[in-house]
Amino acid sequence: MDTVDRFRAAVDARDLTALDDLFTEDIRLYSPVKFTPFEGKAMVMGLFGVLLRTFEDFRYVGEYSGAAQTSAEGVTLPSAVLVFRAAVDGKEIHGIDLLHFDEDGRITEFTVMVRPRSAVETLGEAVLKGLVAEGLA
Repeated sequence: MDTVDRFRAAVDARDLTALDDLFTEDIRLYSPVKFTPFEGKAMVMGLFGVLLRTFEDFRYVGEYSGAAQTSAEGVTLPSAVLVFRAAVDGKEIHGIDLLHFDEDGRITEFTVMVRPRSAVETLGEAVLKGLVAEGLA
């Protein structure tokens, strides 16, 4: 089972321990709700804990693989795009997760893109509330 399959299975099971094994220590997560990335495994794991509690009916509905340039270093790495659907506070969300993998196949950079704007705003409010509750913001 490759990293994408393991990642999808961990998200489907809401298994944070399995997710932890897939991330590099210096992972960066670019979110639609914050201009600067969430940095480091501890922060990203905390964010995933909040996200897994925030999203309703989260499901991946498509997948593409290839290579793409990272945001931070601008290097091209093996990558995957996972298309998802979900809801937050009853608002439907359509989005993608862009995952970049290091030479060991672990996720080193993660970018989330979400539409429509009203869903981004609702998601941002819910995530901020969750991060504050967890002492991460």
